[in-house]
Amino acid sequence: MNFRLKTSKKTGDKLKELQDKIRLTPNILCRYAVVLSLRNPEPAIAFVKDTSGLEFNRNTVTGIYDYVFKALIAQHMARDISDEEYFPDLFNAHLERGIFMLENEYDYAGNQEKMIVNLLTK
Repeated sequence: MNFRLKTSKKTGDKLKELQDKIRLTPNILCRYAVVLSLRNPEPAIAFVKDTSGLEFNRNTVTGIYDYVFKALIAQHMARDISDEEYFPDLFNAHLERGIFMLENEYDYAGNQEKMIVNLLTK
């Protein structure tokens, strides 16, 4: 069982940029990104070649919501998923897709407060 997640360099750079702009830690930004990705009904591609970005511990990224994230991803896939399949592969696939969605949400809103309000009202 793998408890480490490694992002692509591109995603790691986006997380650092958003951290500077939004003033939230990367683990919180990861959670937002995964949730945004889950809003898209298309399946996320679960293969990331480049793992030279940031590295996270599973507990740091998902925290007390680990089972919630696993259930949401399983529901999105419309089937049961194993723990090995869920983390890091499927979680990372949603993170890789969602980080660009999160960046777009921030750019559209213009600041952290408006972005959070926009995310909560959708």
